[in-house]
Amino acid sequence: MRTAANAPAKKSAPVTTVKHDVIVLLKNDHAEVKKMFKQFDKLAEKQDISGKVQIANKICAELIAHTIAEEEIFYPRALAATDDAAMINEGIVEHESAKDLIAQIQAMDASDPMYDAKVTVLGEYINHHVDEEEEEMFPEVRKSKELDLRELAVTFTARKEEILGKLTGAQGEIDPQQLKALIGVPSRH
Repeated sequence: MRTAANAPAKKSAPVTTVKHDVIVLLKNDHAEVKKMFKQFDKLAEKQDISGKVQIANKICAELIAHTIAEEEIFYPRALAATDDAAMINEGIVEHESAKDLIAQIQAMDASDPMYDAKVTVLGEYINHHVDEEEEEMFPEVRKSKELDLRELAVTFTARKEEILGKLTGAQGEIDPQQLKALIGVPSRH
């Protein structure tokens, strides 16, 4: 008789594992992108065009992956748990505005005098959005106790990784053409 201990292992699809709940993951994403904006500022001060383009592309890719996954995975469940449509709708509008700025940045040449200003404004805009989510939305969602936040973390992480996988080249660098295609910026020939 076979027991569970010596039964052959079943093959299954890879499972994304997470150490935290979705709110912790979202906050970690927020902290990480804030660091990237600081890196951008330093590179812009040094007038390191190549460096600032690389970090700006990373910022844009991270924000796009985060916002898409948040809108598809977290926001619908947060709405169901809190019944606060105004709060969720405001978050969606803020995402749309950030995506518009990201598209503008991706369509620009880094030597354009407005490039740094657009990235800086995107950073300020994201800081405002992050503050609202972390001070208002996340506490309300956590207080509702209606969601399995750990399970949501697995789904969110898998979706975000899927999006980033499409935007990342073999060496782990952001592919600007894939990023532009995802956000609908026409490529230059």
